Amino acid sequence: MKPVVLAGGTGSRLWPKSRAAYPKQFLSLTSDSSLLQDTIARLSNSNSQAPIVVCNDAHRFIVAEQLRQKHIEHDGILLEPVGRNTAPAIALAALHATKEGDDPILFVLPADHVIEDEELFQQAIENAQALAKQDLLVTFGVVPQHPHTGYGYIKAGDKLDNGFNVASFIEKPTLETAQQLIESGGYFWNSGMFMFRASRYLEELGKHAPAMLAVCQRAIETEKPDLDFIRVDKDIFASCPSDSIDYAVMEKTDCAVMVPLNAKWSDVGSWTSLWENADKDNDGNVRIGDTLLENTSNCYINAEQRLVTAVGLHDVIIVETKDAVLVAHKDDTQSIRRVVDKLERDKRPEFEFHREVYRPWGSYDSIDKGARFQVKRLTVKPGEMLSVQMHHHRAEHWVVVSGCAKVTINNETRLLTENESVYIPIGTIHSLENPGKIPLEIIEIQSGGYLSEDDIVRFTDRYGR
Repeated sequence: MKPVVLAGGTGSRLWPKSRAAYPKQFLSLTSDSSLLQDTIARLSNSNSQAPIVVCNDAHRFIVAEQLRQKHIEHDGILLEPVGRNTAPAIALAALHATKEGDDPILFVLPADHVIEDEELFQQAIENAQALAKQDLLVTFGVVPQHPHTGYGYIKAGDKLDNGFNVASFIEKPTLETAQQLIESGGYFWNSGMFMFRASRYLEELGKHAPAMLAVCQRAIETEKPDLDFIRVDKDIFASCPSDSIDYAVMEKTDCAVMVPLNAKWSDVGSWTSLWENADKDNDGNVRIGDTLLENTSNCYINAEQRLVTAVGLHDVIIVETKDAVLVAHKDDTQSIRRVVDKLERDKRPEFEFHREVYRPWGSYDSIDKGARFQVKRLTVKPGEMLSVQMHHHRAEHWVVVSGCAKVTINNETRLLTENESVYIPIGTIHSLENPGKIPLEIIEIQSGGYLSEDDIVRFTDRYGR
């Protein structure tokens, strides 16, 4: 069995923690590890091959770093040049997995789910494998705990040895319809996880979405390695129709079967679902970080940077980050997506970035900003280096807080250590490297009339940006 981990979601309903440049699958929301790391670790007992991870090109270094942190072996990080939904992403993975004549059983699973009962999860995997070996296309139906309007539903058909035929798929229902489905029995939440032989998926995709398969075949013929990554031609893949595996294949094929999953599953799709699955105090509150509550119950309060106090609140979500605060009623967290849409429409940086932004060389935190200045804290990982670059509109002043900095300015190189500084005038070609064994911490003061990140002219960059 070869896992295909889909790590391309946006997680907009978990704003402000989840943002376009660093979405929820890379966050540590339910454990000390990220959801991506937990997803792959969960497969360690399933006798599976090294996974293929499919992700957005913009997130490639985040994925590579998180896999490196946990010493996770993989069979390539397959990059989507543009988002085209799950059906083409899975097609690329299936075509890649069969290029050398192999035909593995693929276990397709999103990178952002939580599954608490791993023993029952492994049993469901074994049941699905038995069906996939019969050339069937398997989906996993979660045994519902209550009516839910955020999930699609699967109606179970005839009983099989290890599952059921799929009678039908149901779109996300209204609350009243969801209640009726639960009461009638035989309906399961659609988990978004699948298992099938690679060739069978491609065969069914060719039947029901031939144009999509044709584009993916042309794209995979252009694949080439780049460090840990597998790239395909952007222009070719951009011409691919966009569709989910549910619409493109599973709802049309006559080979769809379902395996029940009753393993305390959650897709962590909203702050309410996090509240539902977390440990609570005696008043039903989930409290993370520095919080002080009075006459408050059934709330989710997550404090990242500061003390958060709540008085006389019930059924409320409060999430505080370095640059944004969310306050929402627990029954209306689905509407957070509309807030995110407004942020995007207004071109607010809080849509895409956190205050602390991760880069392949480390990270920077924008700690202060004015009309003609900006102050950042840069952290450069040992052995890493920023691009050789130049700015047209800003000068920079670097102060080393800890570690050792190798600074090159106009072909002159020098080493700086703690409490030493250097000035980089406007228009000067420069680079910064950490040659040491510990993280390099630098305070960067920018000054000038234009301080946005797009004022960077890169001459060389080891990360191919």
